Amino acid sequence: MSRILIVEDEAIIRSALRRLLERHDYRVEEAGSVDEALALDPQRFDLVISDLRLPGAPGTELIPRAAPVPVLIMTSYASMRSAVDALKQGAVDYVAKPFDHDELLETVARVLHLQASRRAEPPDITEPGGQAQPMIGNCPAMQLVYSRIRKTAPADVTVLIQGESGTGKELVARALHQQSRRAQAPLICVNCAAIPETLIESELFGHEKGAFTGASAARTGLVEAADGGTLFLDEIGELPLDAQARLLRVLQEGEIRKIGSVETRHVDVRLIAATHRDLRALSKTGEFRLDLYYRLNVMQIDLPPLREREDDVLLIADTLLEKACRRHDREGLRLSRAARREIHDYPWPGNVRELENALERGVILAEGHLIHPDDLGLSPPSAAAPAARPPAPAQEEPAKPATAEGGEDDLSLEDYFQHFVLEHQDQMSETELAQKLGISRKSLWERRQRLGIPRKKSPRRKSE
Repeated sequence: MSRILIVEDEAIIRSALRRLLERHDYRVEEAGSVDEALALDPQRFDLVISDLRLPGAPGTELIPRAAPVPVLIMTSYASMRSAVDALKQGAVDYVAKPFDHDELLETVARVLHLQASRRAEPPDITEPGGQAQPMIGNCPAMQLVYSRIRKTAPADVTVLIQGESGTGKELVARALHQQSRRAQAPLICVNCAAIPETLIESELFGHEKGAFTGASAARTGLVEAADGGTLFLDEIGELPLDAQARLLRVLQEGEIRKIGSVETRHVDVRLIAATHRDLRALSKTGEFRLDLYYRLNVMQIDLPPLREREDDVLLIADTLLEKACRRHDREGLRLSRAARREIHDYPWPGNVRELENALERGVILAEGHLIHPDDLGLSPPSAAAPAARPPAPAQEEPAKPATAEGGEDDLSLEDYFQHFVLEHQDQMSETELAQKLGISRKSLWERRQRLGIPRKKSPRRKSE
């Protein structure tokens, strides 16, 4: 059933229009001004019908604020000028008051049908296993993402994907590649945070034999490996400044030079970058090159966090649960009603990655044919909040566990991790910290993000 928002300051007209639409099985809400309409969030509706002349702002103010929801303008001033002005500003159509009921209903039905036919379909992605499937989600925010992918993919421009960790930035990159003219060429994916700073330039741009200690043979870099295709740099905000300068030359000149080589080589690469950080803010502190930021941000796609995706979370949960059941040979497991409610209401600070882990636990721990809330192992919302809080000052937080009455044996694993990192990061590199904790460097970085522990920046060597 389609939802329609009526914005009209005359109560008699508003009520009559509502009764007319409800008799034809539309769900209707009302507002008397643009401000009242915005308070109801016009993007939750399928159509907005607004008078042109309203107290305060005119009805055309809703056109950009409601997008991509269409706005049908009503006007008592049925001149060609007012109609053309409304259409120029993006109105889907207009009707003149007093309007004929049959004509209005026909216009509403036509606009809703056109909107449904134009609604962006989720783009297909190919998973690492080789299976193709569409991206999941139908909320308005994801419809905007799908529309941006569809328009941007064939344009062969640099794209910057912004979103929290675990929101699916790599899936967007795969969709962009698969809908581009480079679809038959390679897609090379690189997590900049997972490669040690001392090796990342060699990994990206390659090196010649003997270029540095341990370089026993020449190596082709990942940028060159992506020649003719697409290079996806995830968490580009973690890229060292020296590597940023080299990457800028690739974008500006289309050239790379291996470490230890005096020759340059031309490459034809489309770059897609992703980050959960504010690159513009990082450029003000000197951690990210402003000129590189402008080169990257030709087209930006913003991914919404899972907590803002309405009922999409249950669609995603059902898909992930089916995959987890196949992996663990437990076909037929279902989420209980209480588990579905908990999944829907949980804030998911770790987004889709956290949801996938919870369902994996549920499949492993469930004893019957239903997965219950206890099987998911979710923390109460109040306990999940620290992930979003700013980190406590380094000189205060680690001191508490170390001097607690029970000593370090009473620490939780996350408390111990935070205490250990804050205490030793001044003396150890990221690689040494990861080795001492018995985890990978990528896992160390991911836990830093989840717990809000700032990474100690190593001093940059001066460029010669």
